[in-house]
Parts: sequence; C-alpha cells; structure tokens
Amino acid sequence: MRKITADRVYPVSSEPVENGVIIVDDAGKILAVETRDRHDPASLETYSGALIPGFVNTHCHLELSHMKGLVDTGTGLIPFITSVVTKRNFPAETIAEAIARAEQEMLEGGIVALGDISNTVDTFSVKDKGRMRYHTFVDLFDFLQDAGAEKAFAGWKAVYDQLEPAPGSAKALVPHAPYTVSPTLFAKINAANPPAGVTISMHNQETPPEDELFLYGSGAFYDFYDRFNISLEQFEATGQPSIYYALQHLNPAQRTLFVHNTLTTASDILSAQAWSPNVYWATCPNANLYIENRLPDYRAFLDTNARLTIGTDSLTSNWQLSVLEEMKTIARYQSYVPFGALLRWATLNGAQALGFDDTLGSLEAGKTPGLLLLEGLGPEERFGTTTSVRRLI
Repeated sequence: MRKITADRVYPVSSEPVENGVIIVDDAGKILAVETRDRHDPASLETYSGALIPGFVNTHCHLELSHMKGLVDTGTGLIPFITSVVTKRNFPAETIAEAIARAEQEMLEGGIVALGDISNTVDTFSVKDKGRMRYHTFVDLFDFLQDAGAEKAFAGWKAVYDQLEPAPGSAKALVPHAPYTVSPTLFAKINAANPPAGVTISMHNQETPPEDELFLYGSGAFYDFYDRFNISLEQFEATGQPSIYYALQHLNPAQRTLFVHNTLTTASDILSAQAWSPNVYWATCPNANLYIENRLPDYRAFLDTNARLTIGTDSLTSNWQLSVLEEMKTIARYQSYVPFGALLRWATLNGAQALGFDDTLGSLEAGKTPGLLLLEGLGPEERFGTTTSVRRLI
C-alpha cells in the first residue's frame, strides 16, 4: 500500500482537495482519497505539485508513427491526405519499431488509454501486451461509391477479425469521414457492430472543402477524387454541413466520437446532441495547426456543454504524442478555457467516450486510473513553459 500526497489533488469527478492523499494498493487501485491531517507524515510519499488521473488520448493513428516529419506542415487536409497515401509504405520492421517507440512515449507521458485508428494489423502485436487500454477503431471508407461498399467492408472486416482485444480493451468498425463513406457502407458498419455499447469514431468537419462538398457539390474534393480516378458523378449535395449527412446514417444508440471538428459550430453541436445523448467530441489541436493552421472555436463547445475530449492524432501530423502538450496548446491560443475543463477533457470525458470510465478517468475509490504528478503549474492554474507531468503509477 502507498499513501501519495501533493499540494493539491484533482479527482476530476469532484472538487480539488488541498493537501490531499491518494491511498492505493499494490496494484494501483485507489482505496481512498483523504487529507494529510489524518496521517502520520512519515507514512506519506510527499510531492510538490498536483496529483491527477492518467490521461486518455481519444484519437491517434499509431500505425503511422514511422512517418514523423515526412509530411509538410500547413498544406491543408487534402494535400496532407495525398502525402500520407503516397508515402506511408515502409518496411514492416521500420513500422513495428516506430509503433513500439510511440507507445512507450505515450506511457511515459501519462497516457493510460488510447482510441486508435487502424487500417492495418500493424499495431495489433503491441496492443496484445495490454500495457494500456485500447479502443481500436478499424476505419472503413469507399469514397462515396455505393458499388464499392461490399469490397471495402470485406477488406477491413478481415483486419477487424484478426484483433482479439486484451482484457479491458475494445474494438469497433467505424466510418472514416462523411466525405469517404457511402450510405451502403454506413449500413454495413451499423449492422456489423453491436447495437449499443461500443464507441464509433468519425473524422468530422476538418477542412473547408468538406463542408463545401455537402453544401454546394463543389470544391477541392472533386479534384482530389479525380486524381485517384474516382468519380463523384453520383454524389448529390445535401445543402447542409457534412455532419448532418453523418447523423442521417450513424446509430444514435452508440457512443459517437466526432474527431477534429475545426469548423463545427454551436448549431452543429446542438443538433448532434439533440440527435443522441451519447455524443462526444475529440479535439487534436496540434494536428489541426500542423495540417490546417486553424483551431476549433472552443467557446462553442463550452457554451453548449459539449463533452470534449483530447487526442493527439499521429506522428505524421504532430511532433509528439502528449496529451499535456495538447492542453498547453489550447491554453496558449484560447486561454479563456478553464484549467478544470481542460483536465476533464484530458481524463474523465475521454474515459467516458471510450467506455473506460469503470476504471479510468478520475481519482475515486475502486478505480485504477493511474496517477500523475503535474509539476510547474503556475498561479491561477496556468500552464507555463516548464509545466511537466511525471507518472507515479
């Protein structure tokens, strides 16, 4: 048993505790959250800083870890996707080594669970070790071609079937994005997943051409598809932003995690939350800056009581896989976001979005959420250049 104390404890699910003490058993299970005055000082591990639960990274492409620094920044999403498609093939050994390094980086940075996009089996051997909880999203797309839905589904179902999640982990078949999934493929995905109880992840409103495609039937996606000899002749614009097309075809009984949302408005958020009570939103600020040089309007999410979570995207679109660095970026560019909100986005909201809040996300008796020491947090709970995190459990 260990008794760990710091200047302040942030349980997340309840108010901060000054001079709090976290009591854990040898397996890291929390037995109690108390205060120092109830304990002999000699029995305590005492730290300067704040104790917080382990981070939950709700969006990553771990299988692209070998592409760090290979794709230009600031190009916009469509040139970025083109570069990924044309540059991603490397020797299997190189890919495997990069995946292992990336997982270790995340573990050392305090990440205890990952929502991970998979188009291949490349990450499955790492996930088998169960070093963190994974919700694997096998990502499907047919480029809006109903005629290609059967072949696309069969190909990625074969990938999905090769993963047997480690204890505590999960998997689901998911649609890639509104601009890449036909109604037929949506229906196949819905039929293959359990009717409820898993999380569905989907990229959403990441670039202006995405909404332009659905609003007006025009824009850069036509040129992108033409480059790969894919016709959009059968596509009909809906006259609404892309998220409304997704809402027509997703299953509202599932937890739905919309990812990126750089162009999502308060009206879009309210519509999605009226569609289902199970909606979550993932933001990946450093990737948004890397690719599109823009960030979401976080005020829209705060004003609508949206359940935001934090992701890192991949090392193809980021320089590190650190939830703390994502929090710092939000605080740097949109400093009105309260520290308490950022912490909840990085922990409990993410655990709930992935269905992992039975053990993760908050410092509560009975949970095994990991324990991090946040050091160098400035006055009024402000992040500074020296703010860092250290994993204690």
